[in-house]
Order: sequence, then C-alpha cells, then structure tokens
Amino acid sequence: MSHKGPPSTSPSSGGNERLCDKLNALSTKAANDPNFAPKQQSSGPRNRVRSSMTDEGPAKNQLCGGATAAVSTSCSTTSSYASNLCQTHSHYSNILSDRVTLIVDNTRFVVNPAIFTAQQHTMLGRMFSSLENNWTRPNDKGEYEVAQGISAAVFSAILDYYKHGYIRCPPSVSVPELREACDYLLIPFDATTVKCQNLRCLLHELSNDGARAQFEKYLEELILPCMVASAKKGERECHIVVLIEEDIVDWDEEFPPPMGEEYSQIIYSTLMYRFFKYIENREVAKQVLKERGLKKIRLGIEGYPTYKEKIKKRPGGRPEVIYNYVQRPFLHMSWEKEENKSRHVDFQCVRSKSITNLVTASEAENQVVQPPHPDQEGAALLVAPVEIYPDEPIPDPEN
Repeated sequence: MSHKGPPSTSPSSGGNERLCDKLNALSTKAANDPNFAPKQQSSGPRNRVRSSMTDEGPAKNQLCGGATAAVSTSCSTTSSYASNLCQTHSHYSNILSDRVTLIVDNTRFVVNPAIFTAQQHTMLGRMFSSLENNWTRPNDKGEYEVAQGISAAVFSAILDYYKHGYIRCPPSVSVPELREACDYLLIPFDATTVKCQNLRCLLHELSNDGARAQFEKYLEELILPCMVASAKKGERECHIVVLIEEDIVDWDEEFPPPMGEEYSQIIYSTLMYRFFKYIENREVAKQVLKERGLKKIRLGIEGYPTYKEKIKKRPGGRPEVIYNYVQRPFLHMSWEKEENKSRHVDFQCVRSKSITNLVTASEAENQVVQPPHPDQEGAALLVAPVEIYPDEPIPDPEN
C-alpha cells in the first residue's frame, strides 16, 4: 500500500484560472460601484476549515492563505483605483460641460469659451461673454453657427490667436483673406499678431494700414485748409498740387502759363510728395476721400510750371513764353451737390415743321394738289413749256 505523500507546491492551472476570474469580477464591480467593499467573513468557520486542512500539507495551507491575502489586497487596490477613476471622470465631465461647438463652413470646432472671453475686444469675446444677452443663440443641437463667409482653414488659423496670442498664416491661406477675416472678427492685424511666410503680402497689408493713417493726418493738417480756402471763395471744387520744399515757382506776371494753373493751390511738402509717389498710396487716399463724401476725385502725376526759361518771338511779333515743368502729384476733388443742374442749359423750344405723325404723312402723300384759280390772289401763273432754239429770241410770256 503506497504512502500518500504531500501535494505539489505549485497550484493547479484550473485553480489559477478560477482565482483570476474572481479577481477580475471583483475589480469590475469595484470600478462600477465606488461604494463597493468586500464582505468580511467571520474567522470561526474559516479557522475550522484551515485546521481541518492541516493534514493535507503546508503547501495547500500556504496557497489558501496567499489567495485570501491577494483578494484582500486586490480589492483595496481596485477600490482606490475606482475612486480615482470616478474623480477623473467627474473632472473631464466638468471640462466637457464647459465646452461649446462652433460650426464654421460646415466644420465643427469644439473649444472652451473661456479662451474667447479672455479677449474681450474681439467679436467672439463679446459674443460668449454675454450669452445671457442673446447675442448669439445655439441651434437645435446646442451648436453655434458663427463667422459666416469665413473658411474653415482660416478660422482654424484664427483660433491660434486665442490659444497662443498670435496667428500663423498657413500656406494654403492668402494674406488678404486672413486680413478680411481678422477685420470681421475684430482681431488686430499687425506684425505681433500675424506670422507669415510670404513677407511681401504681409508688408503690403501693413503698408495699406500705415498709408491710411498717414493720409488722414495729411488730410486734416494740410489738405483740408486748402479746401476751406476754396470754399470761402464760393468755389465747390479744389485742385491741389504737391511740390517739394526745394521747388521755386516764379511766373511772369505779364506772360503767365497758359493752362489755368493760377487756380491751383500749392502744398509744399516733401513727405507728401514721397507719399503720393506710390500708386498704392494714391489708391488708399482715393478710398479715404470717397469715404469722406467727396466726388470727382482724381489723383495722379502731372507737369507743373515752375519758372520762365525763355521767350520766343512768333511770326507776327507775338511772344511765346517757355516755362520749366516738373512732374508733381496732384489732387482734385469736388463737393458740389447739384452738379447735373449746374451744367444744364435751357434751349427755347421751337415748333417743328416736320411731320411726325405717320397717318398725317400718308394722307399728305395721297392728297391731290389742285392748281389755284387764276383769279385768286397770289395764284401762280402757269406757262406752257416752250422749246427754245439758240438762234431764236426768247418769247415774251405775255404774248
């Protein structure tokens, strides 16, 4: 009869699988229920079981004790993990509840409105800082449709301004398009807020801003006084020539230039001369004058006589004065309100003798003209045709 030896120290594979399944079940339950805690059983019956199992050998007792300790440790660890998981879930739930969905060009952008409210001077900052004032309303899905007419690529670049403080213009977006979007959303467009690879286009937009500001200064300080001086004379238009400070105008009083330059006003400003040298600046100035309500605006470069060079004698003794001309910028504008009536000429209406009625003309064409009676006053005398020969005298009609 063989002696039954002690069991092997390694547990069976089936026991390991059941133990793992139990641990997984406890972990899942603890993760789903934060208040879950493993039940504590009385030590009496378990002590009796353990005492009855002492005959089976020390290895089995060690296995059961280790499994119990593992379950207890796993439950406490899982409960702590579940608590942390619930706190993390609550944190992300709060974050998601603070986010809004914007629809731009049929594209959805999920953002935190706090980045907009931090920039109160922009349009989006004003919109989302005053939601209770119904500046903007969400659709049926709780989404906000904003930035009408702006592409998704441009709006994605603009979001960098709210996140990082500057916009990096992508190569697929043109600088004028980005500039238009910034103006619409009230975002400052300058060298500190816009980073662009195409420096020529960026500097062109910045030059337009600088030209507008500079011309408005010239308009208030130099151009407007000339216009007021013309208005005090009763004129309703003004022609201004911009000369450099080194130009000298010396006209002969007896023989002035024959082109009407005496009605032009002169501004001596080398800086303004350099300003109007660029056609882009002239276009900006023309736009500013249109916005100020002026009409018939012309800006360009023309020749202006400065001083007399010489006098030539024409045939007949009439003198001809030759002046030195320089190419200088000029401005012409008008504030006349009734310009169409000022150039209207009233002509005396004369009754037309021509027949404009087609019916009357048709009747007049078919009417047979009766010769007047010889006895009537003013009747024409009808004479029969007479053949005339060169050698015969012309007969007298009375005979």
